[in-house]
Amino acid sequence: MSGIIETGKIADIISSEIEKYESQTVIEDIGRVVEAGDGIARISGLSKALSGEMLEFEGGIIGQALNLDKDEIGAIILGDFTEISEGTQVKSTGRILEVPVGDALLGRIIDPLGNPIDNKGKIKTDSFGPIEYKAPNVVSRQPVKEPLQTGIKAIDSMIPIGKGQRELVIGDRSTGKTSILIDTIINQKGKDVICIYVAIGQKSSGIARIAENLREVGAMEYTVIVNAAANSPASLQYLAPYAGCAIGEHFMYNGRNALVMYDDLSKHSVAYRQISLLLRRPPGREAYPGDIFYIHARLLERSAKLSDELGGGSLTAIPVVEIQAGDISAYIPTNIISITDGQIYLETDLFNSGIRPAINPGISVSRVGGNAQTKAMKKVAGMLRLGLAQYRELETFAKFGTELDSETKKQLARGERTLETLKQKLYSPMSVEDQVIVLYALTRGFIDDVEIKDIKEFEYNLISYFNNSKKEIISKLAQLKDLTDELDLEISQAITDFKNSF
Repeated sequence: MSGIIETGKIADIISSEIEKYESQTVIEDIGRVVEAGDGIARISGLSKALSGEMLEFEGGIIGQALNLDKDEIGAIILGDFTEISEGTQVKSTGRILEVPVGDALLGRIIDPLGNPIDNKGKIKTDSFGPIEYKAPNVVSRQPVKEPLQTGIKAIDSMIPIGKGQRELVIGDRSTGKTSILIDTIINQKGKDVICIYVAIGQKSSGIARIAENLREVGAMEYTVIVNAAANSPASLQYLAPYAGCAIGEHFMYNGRNALVMYDDLSKHSVAYRQISLLLRRPPGREAYPGDIFYIHARLLERSAKLSDELGGGSLTAIPVVEIQAGDISAYIPTNIISITDGQIYLETDLFNSGIRPAINPGISVSRVGGNAQTKAMKKVAGMLRLGLAQYRELETFAKFGTELDSETKKQLARGERTLETLKQKLYSPMSVEDQVIVLYALTRGFIDDVEIKDIKEFEYNLISYFNNSKKEIISKLAQLKDLTDELDLEISQAITDFKNSF
């Protein structure tokens, strides 16, 4: 009968299927949550878990193993910890945390896990970078010698930053720390520098405003914002700077220049302290855990200028630290000052007296110094810091109402004009050529007879005059990056001609 299959054929089919079958044994290391709450979980059973390993909770929420105790492990939960309770199953993944990296992130606002939070759809990228990565060794690096222009006269002239440097911005609350970062991002337009702004514990409304300001001037095209807002769990705030660093590292190892800003590491320290205390790690000074120095050192050491053999890419770091009542000798500030290559110190008194940016040139320093400046800038700004320091001393002396000789009066007048010239409006960074022209006019005495109230107008008109009538001087400056004797004469003559008509 046609509908009946012969027994022999059935046996053949079964035996051929058995031959095709390959057994796949999947061994998973599975544990269970013993205790959960406040963004942390205690887990028993994951005997093979490694420190920093990514864990996966039931329901798809991920975590990271931090404490490896004898009988259990302590992990941070990177997501909604209210969904995790006692008995929830956890499995180890054998991987460390990764975030999406690459050009697809440019112009986007993401959370520390790489999820978009700007309502612009999914991020399409196949590239991922590890959140923790070994810092380049000494052989892999080269000296910091290429300027990274901030567009801020006071910084580019006295506290220059180079590509691959780590420069701390430190000051009290509301002294203009974030403003310096935003100006620096705006100034990278057209300079092929990718900017990553990491916001830790900030208000979401403030971050939205920053993104809008950057979008208006076309700076979001080369910027990524990593936002761990004030209302996000401490675990995500702790992770944010490492995620930002991983995104920047991707560009550095591909031979490009990146700039990453951590705003701010004081809030990062507080988030880490919270996690550590919840995980019952022994507290140290000010209740911070013993490895508080190490978490920042391993983050900032990843910034470098790579050797030419490795592509010559760079990752520059600008961490921010908020202090209280001007106390830079507190625990976290001194830790980060000792890791970085200099600091820009913003002073409340200067800010309140109308000197903005409120940079104190006495305490501020760049350990890279003139190596991160063009020769032209070095020549015009060499004596600027010394002149300001002398002015500060003379100003204190002059307050006593003593009779002053003409030389002292001259120095005081120059100091006042220097302070006025170094003032700069928000969101108005200047090109290095314009800065050289203005500082040339200042240091060579062309502004000495200009009334203080007229200095800003003088500066504006001087730059307009050079960019419209003396374009060849600007292009020579941009090309040579040096102040030759011939160019010096040309600038001097041009400023004299301008003054006659001003």
